[in-house]
Amino acid sequence: MSRTPTLRAVVVGTGHRAQLFTRGLAERPGHVVAALCDPSPTRMAFHNRLLAETGAPAATPWEPDRFTALLAEEGIDEVVVTTVDAEHDRYIVPALKAGCRVVTEKPMTVDAERCSRILGTVRETGNSLTVAFNYRFNPVHEKVRALLADGAIGEVLSVHFEWLLDVRHGADYFRRWHREKRHSGGLMVHKSSHHFDLVNWWLADEPREAFGYGRLGFYGREAGERHGLRRDYDRAHGAERAADDPFALDLTADATLRALYLDAERDDGYLRDRNVFGGPVTIEDDMSVLVRYARGATMTYHLTAYSPWEGYRVMFNGSAGRLELEVEESRWQPPLSRITSAVGAVHGDTAEHAGGSRLTLRPLWQPPVDVPLAVAHEAHGGGDPRMLDALFGSVGQAGPADTAAATRPTATERDGALALAVGLAANRSFETGRPVRTDELITG
Repeated sequence: MSRTPTLRAVVVGTGHRAQLFTRGLAERPGHVVAALCDPSPTRMAFHNRLLAETGAPAATPWEPDRFTALLAEEGIDEVVVTTVDAEHDRYIVPALKAGCRVVTEKPMTVDAERCSRILGTVRETGNSLTVAFNYRFNPVHEKVRALLADGAIGEVLSVHFEWLLDVRHGADYFRRWHREKRHSGGLMVHKSSHHFDLVNWWLADEPREAFGYGRLGFYGREAGERHGLRRDYDRAHGAERAADDPFALDLTADATLRALYLDAERDDGYLRDRNVFGGPVTIEDDMSVLVRYARGATMTYHLTAYSPWEGYRVMFNGSAGRLELEVEESRWQPPLSRITSAVGAVHGDTAEHAGGSRLTLRPLWQPPVDVPLAVAHEAHGGGDPRMLDALFGSVGQAGPADTAAATRPTATERDGALALAVGLAANRSFETGRPVRTDELITG
């Protein structure tokens, strides 16, 4: 009997999000986490403890500057990139050139130059790149796509999409490295790439032009002072003024956050708990965008990063009716800074005070129909475990978990570039005040 070969993987970037992939690979036959790569020995040691908990052998820690040597010396087959967004291409490109299969967290990268470099390397090498757009694997989103593809509302003519980040999740982007656009591309790239990919996928279409307005109106020093929300401290740890600030994060209150960030500060100086009403903050927190697609449909999109509740509303208008989705991920947030999640989740992996989901089909000349939904109040609507099954096979079974998992559409480098294109065009429109064509930014 032939045996499935064991694929040797490296997880690059061992912060919070990387836990999903370290555990996910370790729990699946046919894969072994052979190496970890990060500037922080402390964070890599934490991930080796995760491997030990699954019964997997320890991975070899490597410094980022030796990544190319790592690939050769460790015999790496699979590379999972979960670093700061602006660093993704630094690892994607040499991994593709080394013949590895590469999975990168979204967004694929943060600017047009890096995107061009990645797309060029894929063309040159013919190797595989997958972008981890986990929202594609949410069963609710799959249902929306199926209804639209089946013509439930005829030709889709317009989309209206509102996404709300509550004051726990939204604030967290303003505590971390994401608050500087040079690292994250701003929320139009880092967060909204999820949403832009969904619409591209739902419509089976490509964006052609975007126009938008964005501002920093709630977070940052100036807005915090204007609204009377600012407390005078740089970072929460050790700051008396942060003790009762509902916007502060207490890293000592959660063992995971302490181990990954507070204990690791001695390695690289990274501060995970900065004041959301301090500076510098170079990203927006309130954004409106109008997008035109290749077949003529338009989308109006709004992202708010300081809402009392978390969730989204998306409506599709078609030649035969209308489809409406509303999802309440969290109905409200209490003013608490302490975290109780076993994985130190403070930005979207938990659903305190969870609401519900409703999908309504409104055909022309007929009564509306409530479409039955199976809703999971877990990581990203159940998308994370389903994505892992599609990428690496199911737990306890080599290969894809089932036929459905194998055929669920993972996102390619082309999908990653198209989602990025909307965010980059929106960012440029914020600066110039004019519509921006996506082919001005992304080619090929």
